[in-house]
Amino acid sequence: MAVDLLCLGEPILEFNQQPDGRYLPGHGGDTSNCAIAAARQGAHVGYLTHVGADAFGRSFIDLWQAEGVDTTTVRAVEGGQTGIYFVTHGADGHEFSYFRDGSAASRMTPSDLPRAALETTQILHVSGISQAISQSAADTVFAAMEIVRAAGGRVSYDSNLRLKLWPLDRARAIIHAGMAMADIALPGLEDAEALTGLADPDRIADFYLELGAGIVALTLGADGTLVATPKDRKRVPGRPVSVVDATGAGDTFDGAFLARLIAGDDPFTAATYANAAASIAVQGYGAVAPIPRPADVEAVLSTP
Repeated sequence: MAVDLLCLGEPILEFNQQPDGRYLPGHGGDTSNCAIAAARQGAHVGYLTHVGADAFGRSFIDLWQAEGVDTTTVRAVEGGQTGIYFVTHGADGHEFSYFRDGSAASRMTPSDLPRAALETTQILHVSGISQAISQSAADTVFAAMEIVRAAGGRVSYDSNLRLKLWPLDRARAIIHAGMAMADIALPGLEDAEALTGLADPDRIADFYLELGAGIVALTLGADGTLVATPKDRKRVPGRPVSVVDATGAGDTFDGAFLARLIAGDDPFTAATYANAAASIAVQGYGAVAPIPRPADVEAVLSTP
């Protein structure tokens, strides 16, 4: 069955440090979080990945099915493993420690891609992390983007720079190449500064528009989002909140933003909605649990 949004990447089990020092188990992985966020907003979403044929992999499949995310393009690989990561919190914010080398998702190759699913989706969403986990994963993402574009679909790309996964020069080359194939560019300001060498948000937006994106949504943290198209641009203000845990906030933005685009919103209206969704997500622990549903977002939007 065709889905409106197909997210490709690596799911990764999360252990998130709590105020008492204990680690709360949960689910993470940027494109998985995006898929769940979009599904909670009512979009018809599928996930494309390999997981280990293990308890962690089964827990993800159970999660996606419970969230209404289509798992037709998920494969549980015998002998594979599902990656994990730990989130610690300190004065400088949250820090990630990964244990994902050789994960089932990192071993995907272009020959593993389900062409029919890619050819029938409206939007394929991928990220820098989707490409950082291995050379074969990078090739697989490029191949998936080519299939979608050839079939008339759109590609969404979040830079999601993680320098623990690859050196900056390689990240810059691969992410710029990925963004050049994207219709919807979803960079974060800190990532974009490192990748482009630019500091001014408008110049960064111009950079991604010149690569070929039709929509750029540059997230600015507490300052909201700069949304730019070839014809117009606007800073969409953020919502001031007390941040508990920023894990997955950008993924929540992505999922909510893409869901609203699919529903017919213009990018500026979609960003207003997505900013509100992200402001809710940062007020709870974990990547998935705090992702809001439409009634919660609408309540925030109705508050002056």
